[in-house]
Amino acid sequence: MKDFGSRLSGAMAHRGALCVGIDPHPELLRAWQLPVTPEGLEQFAEICVEAFDGEVAMIKPQVAFFEAFGSAGIAVLERTISVLTASGTLVLADAKRGDIGSTMAAYARSWLSEDSPLRSDAVTVSPYLGFGSLEPALTLAHNTHRGVFVIAATSNPEGAQVQSATRPDGRTVGQTVVDEAAARNAGAHHLGSVGVVVGATLGHAPDLGKLNGPILMPGVGVQGGGPDDVRRLVGDSNLKAVVPSVSREILRAGPSVTALRDAVHKSAEDFAFLQA
Repeated sequence: MKDFGSRLSGAMAHRGALCVGIDPHPELLRAWQLPVTPEGLEQFAEICVEAFDGEVAMIKPQVAFFEAFGSAGIAVLERTISVLTASGTLVLADAKRGDIGSTMAAYARSWLSEDSPLRSDAVTVSPYLGFGSLEPALTLAHNTHRGVFVIAATSNPEGAQVQSATRPDGRTVGQTVVDEAAARNAGAHHLGSVGVVVGATLGHAPDLGKLNGPILMPGVGVQGGGPDDVRRLVGDSNLKAVVPSVSREILRAGPSVTALRDAVHKSAEDFAFLQA
């Protein structure tokens, strides 16, 4: 199997750069006239799969909304990931896991090991117990040709308290995360398999020039981020590495599969310049 960065690069060239979220928030379930139950969750996920599968570079289930239903929700997530994986669509589990030692290793096995029912093509992780704490996930992702997206600079106001703090060497913590990720991608021929998460509504972003990996950019659409923000934050030289992540902007078009696909195509057109 090719490494994740190469597979993502190929998917983006073929299907465009967009990543679409499956975020079964209770309010969305109600808006789609679905019950806030595991059965409603399954219907929501099935509609999303039908609408998005094969249409975008990557699909990102928000793990928390499945976990909220307990074991029944996790079972729905397992089935959703399995269907997407079987069709060849890349799956990013938005789990934002972060811990130390054997606990981090267990999280890594859940999302990145070949024998896990939750195995995905990539997973989001938090480095704020120290970048080195991610070693079990980084190592397993490398060994199984999967990917990791490391939270670097998020749009929420509280994030700046940590991410914009300055280290003794003058770099911000967020910049350090990007630099550590870049070191992992050194020598990659296409995109490296260690990406970062950078919010599209930030006033400014870390220097991404040497990342050589994918840049997942949430905050597009309802949250206010757009194509101009992407250009401003990453610079022209990094545009082909950007993966805009859109969820609510598209999901509010449901539950019609046709309307959801139309919303996907509209967003894809807005960001077509990324792969031009």
